[in-house]
Parts: sequence; structure tokens; C-alpha cells
Amino acid sequence: MSEVPGVSGGPERRLAAADEAATEVFTAHRELLFSVVYNMLGSVADTEDVLQETWLAWHRRAARPDGEDVGNPRAYLVRVAVNQGLARQAAISRRRETYVGPWLPEPLLTGGPGLREDGAGPAQAADAAEPALRAESVSMALLVVLETLTPLERAVFVLFEVFGYSHTEIAGILDRTPAAVRQLAHRAREHVRARRPRYRADPRVRRQVTERFVAAALGGDLAGLMSLLAPDVTLWTDGGGKARSAPRPVRGRDKVARTLSGYAAKRLPGTLDIQYRQVNGDPSAVVFSGDSPYAVMVIDLDPDADTVTDVYVVTNPDKLSGMRPESEAGERR
Repeated sequence: MSEVPGVSGGPERRLAAADEAATEVFTAHRELLFSVVYNMLGSVADTEDVLQETWLAWHRRAARPDGEDVGNPRAYLVRVAVNQGLARQAAISRRRETYVGPWLPEPLLTGGPGLREDGAGPAQAADAAEPALRAESVSMALLVVLETLTPLERAVFVLFEVFGYSHTEIAGILDRTPAAVRQLAHRAREHVRARRPRYRADPRVRRQVTERFVAAALGGDLAGLMSLLAPDVTLWTDGGGKARSAPRPVRGRDKVARTLSGYAAKRLPGTLDIQYRQVNGDPSAVVFSGDSPYAVMVIDLDPDADTVTDVYVVTNPDKLSGMRPESEAGERR
């Protein structure tokens, strides 16, 4: 084992010091690894599994008696995590084949309650404890588009477009040539641009429209919903067979409005607590029934008309375990 600088004593002491050093390095990079892998997979549970595998690989590498120090731990860890994420894609694809209804990414809280009016982040200083790099998680709408890429295209897009890695760096991570990475990046970028507007609506407008939309949807206000929805709006509901949801995406303003109004009239629990939080970087509504998360509602806007083009509603309880009510803070309706 390579010597740990400044550590003397017997083998057990050196081993403990090396283990502590390896843990410190991994912990320092954990949030970066989480963000990269989550954006590749769209699942918190799978991301945590990949991070566990990455930690074990890193620990084995750091504990090798004949091992040399890793010159760039960050690059090493990202490479291991990305390739572990790619290897996990086959198992994820098999699960999706038997998934009941539309599949949506697992919502990820990227900010606490009390969002500033500009939508840029939490207003309270206490919320600064939220890991900063989780704000690098892309929007729910973009994650849905990324699901249509190949695993390699998605990995390249995430590393290049979201985290700013160069084509040469990505080539080293994926064991591909820079030319092949450039081709993957171009194909992924064109695919995403064809399905997502280049510009996004103002965060303040997103927050205002989200509040109006939730009030109309949960209040059964059909006319109010119709005024907010774009003609070609799509409603995506993910219950995973464990909560009520539409079996397929619902398209068109009239159908979407009537579907949402029908849910509000027939299927909602009696008392709801609505908290406006940042989910995947966007102003969103997290709905609780008592202390239990009931749904996450995220909307996507046409940046030119400020009308709702997509509605994402996650009710699968397995995907809501990370949602916690704020009893003393947060804005409620």
C-alpha cells in the first residue's frame, strides 16, 4: 500500500488512515457523482446503487497494497460512476418493459420552501445546506426528452451540455475516440433541440402560472384550466400501477382539462397541503395528504405564450419517498 503522508506506525494504523483518506476523497466528490448519474438514469434509487458500486471500486483501488496514488481522483471517480451507470441501463430497460403506464423520472428536490420571486433559489439562508450541485439536475421536461436518447448519447449530452466536460475528457471517460464523442454529442444535441424549445420561460412567470394551474386543477376549475393550457398540451401521469393515473399520455387542451378536473372531483383525499418547492430546478407543487406525499406536479411552459405545454404528475409512492413536508416553513395553499 502506498504510504499515507504524515502517518507512521503499524500496518493497522496506516490501513485506518488510508481508509479515512479514501472516504474523505469520495465524500468530497459524492454530490458531483450523484448529479451526473441521476441525470443519466432519472432514478434516485438506481443512482444511489451506482454510487455504492463506485465507492466499493474506489475503496478497493485505494486499499491495494501495491497501488499507486490516483493522480486525479475526480476524473477516476467520474469515469467509474459513468460506466457503472451505463452498465445499469440494461436492468433499467427491462424494468421499464413491465412498468404500468407512463414512466417519469423520479422527482428530485433541488431547493427548499420559500423560493425567491425570481425563482433562482431558496430565500432562507438555512436552505443553503441543500447540496449545491443538485441544482445541476436538469428539468423534468428535459429528462423526459433524454429518455429517448441512447444510453451513450445521454451520457455524452449530460457530461458535455450539463457539466461542461470537453470531448477529449469524455472520450477518456467512455473509452471512445474524440471524433466518436463529437458525433454522439452532435446527434444528441440535435435530437434534444428538435423536441425542446431553445429558450425557457422566465422563472417568475413559471412560478405564477404553476400556482394558477394548481389552484384550477385541484379546484376543478375547468374554465380556468382551459385558459392556461396550450392547444397541444400533453398530460403525463406516473402512478406505476400503485396509484391512480392515466394509462397513457393525454393530449389536447380539452381532454387534459377534463381529465384533471375529473381527478379533482373524484379521486383526491379530503385534506391536501400544497407546498411550492423547486423540483429538478423548476418551481413545482408538492402535494401532501397529512404527512404523506401524495403527488408532485411540474408544468412546462411555451416561453413565447406562457401557456402550459406539458404537465407531469408523479403519484407513484415509490418515487415520492424523498419528499418531506415542511411543518414550519414553506408556502401552503
